[in-house]
Amino acid sequence: MDQFIWRVLPLLSILVSFLVFFYFQNSHTAQLYPLIKFPRSKCSLLPHHHFWISSKRIVTPQGIISGSVEINEGRIVSVIEGYGKQGQSKQEEIIDYGDAVVMPGLIDVHVHLDEPGRTEWEGFDTGTRAAAAGGVTTVVDMPLNNYPSTVSKETLKLKLDAAEDKIYVDVGFWGGLVPENALNLTILDDLLSAGVLGVKSFMCPSGINDFPMTTIDHIKAGLSVLAKYKRPIVVHAELHQDYGNHLDINDNRDPHDYLTYLNTRPPSWEEAAIRQLVGVSKDTGIGGPLEGAHVHIVHLSDSSASLDLIKEAKSRGDSITVETCPHYLAFTSEEIPNGDTRFKCSPPIRDAHNKDKLWEAVLEGHIDLLTTDHSPTVPELKLLEEGDFLKAWGGISSLQFNLPVTWSYGKKYGLTLEQLSLLWSKRPAALAGIESKGTIEVGNHADIVVWQPEQEFDLDDNYPVFIKHYELSAYMGRRLSGKVLDTFVRGNLVFKDGKHAPAACGVQILAT
Repeated sequence: MDQFIWRVLPLLSILVSFLVFFYFQNSHTAQLYPLIKFPRSKCSLLPHHHFWISSKRIVTPQGIISGSVEINEGRIVSVIEGYGKQGQSKQEEIIDYGDAVVMPGLIDVHVHLDEPGRTEWEGFDTGTRAAAAGGVTTVVDMPLNNYPSTVSKETLKLKLDAAEDKIYVDVGFWGGLVPENALNLTILDDLLSAGVLGVKSFMCPSGINDFPMTTIDHIKAGLSVLAKYKRPIVVHAELHQDYGNHLDINDNRDPHDYLTYLNTRPPSWEEAAIRQLVGVSKDTGIGGPLEGAHVHIVHLSDSSASLDLIKEAKSRGDSITVETCPHYLAFTSEEIPNGDTRFKCSPPIRDAHNKDKLWEAVLEGHIDLLTTDHSPTVPELKLLEEGDFLKAWGGISSLQFNLPVTWSYGKKYGLTLEQLSLLWSKRPAALAGIESKGTIEVGNHADIVVWQPEQEFDLDDNYPVFIKHYELSAYMGRRLSGKVLDTFVRGNLVFKDGKHAPAACGVQILAT
């Protein structure tokens, strides 16, 4: 009997987490606000508005089917099982992809596009071109690294204006929770009313002067407003502790040694922050005083005590989720060359055992979704020549490589196409409250990526990469599996054979 109970308890925990997650999904929504400025011939590399896509491998909520998807005016209007079968009409264009995988477009809810104010770092044009080339059909832009940071309705307006006519995929926006609007909730209320999908906060210094860190009291105040709007807070969960045995700040360890940097941000920092967060997330469950609010922990790196705290909070019914990133699932601290600051990020990339445990948590459903935390900068801040991990900008540029990186490393652990779609499409859509995206089913936007999982390629200077400073990406030089062939956004073929549609016809997504 005891053995039975211990086998059933983890399954019950996952079930409770699943129910809470999709209760939260159904309680808040976002709408797309198109500005129709370009004819279809400019928005799409395909001249048709009514057409079929056929494949022997289509990833649907019911499983992988051999069949066809009918698309009309940007929406999926039918899904038919049976390869080569289409509707009665013979007039529509049929695109036959054979064995290539047809899957919901990826939704990356953790991206820094850096505009306005720092377009030398990235920008809406290059960032969304990279997204389209990688099969990412929707991104949600973070409120910092652009200038000014997006912490009020006025600064949101600046970002919306900056994005106009520049986005090749659909883009939503997080606002920022900072002490100023946490202590003056009218500012926060106005920001949420203006359409941000939720707010982001840092429990440690962000590295950006106009985006100061928040305390747990600030977060608690923000949650009271978020509960009214039924939107999430997404939190960078590291809480600075005394260095203790990890690294004496006055010692003379080599800053070019990756382990020197790794030891400055131990797992205990994540654990301390998450312990505080689960202390407030207990009130977000059904019937709690903060019901409607949701806590989401970004880029989890620690697979031990931090993850255990999240699992415990889920099991008691808290409205809480967690993401991790491909770089934590692809790289290990043991393999990072000294001086190669392309690998610096925070929280840091940890050891091989930690990576294995993260993959275990992903495949068992304890980690809800994946994001890139695409965080570009300029070469002079990454300090590649100097190689000083303690001084270099932290952040990994990877927006174009989500799909092949996750697949290349994940298939070794048994990752399936269905799991890949859940992690990169359905669950991110649920977190951001984006309706009509994330699955291939009737009524949804025709946001689709077509890719070939078996096709290998080298990320070298000959490969077309669209992020602004591709040489700063830690993935350059890798051999990957899973080449993106075509990307459709609301039925528009926005990327094919290394080329983008002539016009940037992506749509801004604002919460209602």
